Amino acid sequence: MTITSLTELVQRATGFGPARIAVVQGWDRDVLESLVEAERIGLASAILIGDPTRIEAAAQAVGYELRSDGVVPARDEDEAIRIAIQLVRDGGADLLMKGKVTTANLIRRVLDRETGLRAGRLLSQVIAFEVPGIPRLMLMTDAAVNIAPNLADKADMCRNAIEVAHALGIECPNVVLLTALEFVNPAMPATVDAAALVQMNRRGQIPGAYLEGPLALDAPLSRFAADRKSIDSPVVEATDVFIAPSIEAANILFRAITYFAHGKCGGMIVGARVPLIVLSRAEPPETKVNSIALALTLARHRAAGSSS
Repeated sequence: MTITSLTELVQRATGFGPARIAVVQGWDRDVLESLVEAERIGLASAILIGDPTRIEAAAQAVGYELRSDGVVPARDEDEAIRIAIQLVRDGGADLLMKGKVTTANLIRRVLDRETGLRAGRLLSQVIAFEVPGIPRLMLMTDAAVNIAPNLADKADMCRNAIEVAHALGIECPNVVLLTALEFVNPAMPATVDAAALVQMNRRGQIPGAYLEGPLALDAPLSRFAADRKSIDSPVVEATDVFIAPSIEAANILFRAITYFAHGKCGGMIVGARVPLIVLSRAEPPETKVNSIALALTLARHRAAGSSS
């Protein structure tokens, strides 16, 4: 059954939980605030890695109740990352979450060929969001990781987002490759990439979805705009996934969804052995809870696929 709202996502994921989450440098107060709610509803069970004194002080400040087995000491950031990754590799944690740690350092360690969590695919951020007036969840990528993705990167970004859509119960998601216009223009490389990705989809190189592009943002959202532009496509007013051409475009779209459209969201980084919950400091606890639910839903979808 397709998950159509973030509330439904959290409710569904709670039935899978609690997820064991390794939190790197676990004294981040915003993260701990989200874990108060996530643990209250049975969504998560955190393993906080880092300086025990700082973790205890932060936990007291936000009312987070520490468990005797819920804190793993680490001398510094590098050791905290190493411990968290090893917990995941050994099966002691289901998910990995960023605390007071440098994102670039965390990703670099995750990508280590010998000791990391590589899974043979590009890492990319996938955000699930809902906005007033549209009765379904939508996905977008990539507002945080890949700065200027090339064609091969965008293909993997599509595959990552399609996997998340499948985890949400969308059997054949409609994927739009966003650009500034609907024509292939050699002077605008994003339009050339979009056309190539569509052909890759039609020839089975990016399966499990229907890709359309290049398209500007208005056409997939508005039947009126699509009609005026003579665009006849199943993605019109039914898009499930938006692929942005660059990190700037994706980040601006994401912030516009949040602040102009009053949308709500949850996000994670996909492409490693387990989903990575890596969020901006500006995201509220509700977004972090949604993100945990999204990551757990994907992890369970993968587990179900591997056991079938």
